[in-house]
Amino acid sequence: MQRLAPALRQDNVPLDLIALIKTILAATKEISFRVSQAHLGGLMGSTLDENIQGEIQKKLDVVANELFKDILLESGFVKAISSEEEDSSVAGEQTGKYIVSFDPLDGSSNIDINSLIGTIFSIHEAPEHMEASNPDMFKQSGNRQVCAGYVLYGPSTMLVMTTGSGTHFYVLDRTHGGYLLVKRNVQVPEDTQEFAINMSNQRFWQEPMQNYINDLLAGDTGPRAKNFNMRWIAAMVGDIHRVLCRGGIFTYPADSRNAEQPYKLRLMYEANPMSFLIEQAGGLAMTSQGRIMDIEPSSIHQRVEVIMGSKNEVEACLGYYK
Repeated sequence: MQRLAPALRQDNVPLDLIALIKTILAATKEISFRVSQAHLGGLMGSTLDENIQGEIQKKLDVVANELFKDILLESGFVKAISSEEEDSSVAGEQTGKYIVSFDPLDGSSNIDINSLIGTIFSIHEAPEHMEASNPDMFKQSGNRQVCAGYVLYGPSTMLVMTTGSGTHFYVLDRTHGGYLLVKRNVQVPEDTQEFAINMSNQRFWQEPMQNYINDLLAGDTGPRAKNFNMRWIAAMVGDIHRVLCRGGIFTYPADSRNAEQPYKLRLMYEANPMSFLIEQAGGLAMTSQGRIMDIEPSSIHQRVEVIMGSKNEVEACLGYYK
């Protein structure tokens, strides 16, 4: 099996970007250990604080965020970082070539039940003309990502990453402490009979999504003429990993619970990096209005609608909006 750095060099990834990726992965190895020891180390449960998203932080959220922030800012590779857990971006080195956005621990609600969680990250080149303290440098579309990935803390610790030359799977080999390439150029099947959606919100969805899901639930007696299974892990890293492994559609649609905040998922920390991975694997990553990675961000904590996965099924879903 091929180690990480040689695999990246094979894809002609610049050496400074390889060094930054290795820095990110050093943080994920420590987070993986902390996750595995959480019950023993007093890291279960919630803090008394809310993050900028208005969500109660888990103790592991805080630990993972601080690990990521510290190791990246000390590396010298980054001009600034932006985290789902931070109010604004945090300045690094003015001469840093890259900026990194990350969700340090996706799926926090799964921590206390020992279910799937993960880290999501996205890398852009830093604009040279902006000060390191200016959060506007993060207002770049997903098209300009130079790397995106996630690390899934499951039975094995798995890295899924793209630098624009396909989506590849790596597994952390604890015998030597490095990530090994286990599958190159993953491809999402174009057709599927699996969908992932939070059904508890069904009554709040727009009519097109209501109709689409109703037709899936009608199975082989409905207009789709085939049976579908629903899968829901409640952690985007887990649901997208299943799609990459065997196909499917994952969606978090707009809903009417809060007119000022109709969307759930964050563009920079979740939607853009996952879109890059899905598209590099032959899938589609859309909103009901267009391609996710074409969106020009208006703020670093912007939220968006998400419909992504197997190409033909995403197109079928979008057909309900026309």
